[in-house]
Amino acid sequence: MLPLTEHTGTAVPLARSDVDTDQIIPSDYCRRLTKTGFAPGLFAQWRQDEDFVLNQSRYAGATVLVAERNFGTGSSREPAVWALRDWGFAVVVAEGFGDIFERNALKNGLLTVRLPTAAVTEVRSAVEADPALLVTVDLVGLEVRLGERRWSFDVDGHARWLLLNGLDEIDLTLSHEDAIAAYERGRPHWLAPGTAGVR
Repeated sequence: MLPLTEHTGTAVPLARSDVDTDQIIPSDYCRRLTKTGFAPGLFAQWRQDEDFVLNQSRYAGATVLVAERNFGTGSSREPAVWALRDWGFAVVVAEGFGDIFERNALKNGLLTVRLPTAAVTEVRSAVEADPALLVTVDLVGLEVRLGERRWSFDVDGHARWLLLNGLDEIDLTLSHEDAIAAYERGRPHWLAPGTAGVR
């Protein structure tokens, strides 16, 4: 992943609460064996309505999604995160998130930002009025900026460190590859892979 220190982009206002992972991506779209190619399934049922916000050309190319409370509730469906990333979203701003969704998002390079209800409402109303407005999310300073307005946010410290350094948990493990190899070389031969139980 690329390091994420600060992101600036236009935003999509999703004026819906309690959006679950099945609404984000229906199960019919979750049969791929890769982490890519899920964009066609993003909000697939809602996108059948031509007036749905993602179908509006004024929000084309937006990289920040502004939702309401309890975004990403429901199952542990990781393709929900992958679909949002595939669509082009780098940040989701909401009043709150499903716990599992939030962990999956941060592990996959999708920044989740919790703001108070009044702040989310203000951001959403502003981008509804002017879709060209730029929203900046500063992961170094832990701040959301919209024009002259500023809001602070917090994020899990370990997840923040990984995002700032462009790492996922596999990258972090591989950064210790030399130590892992040295440990493996020092193990008794009968503990080597493929020799379990053989002495």
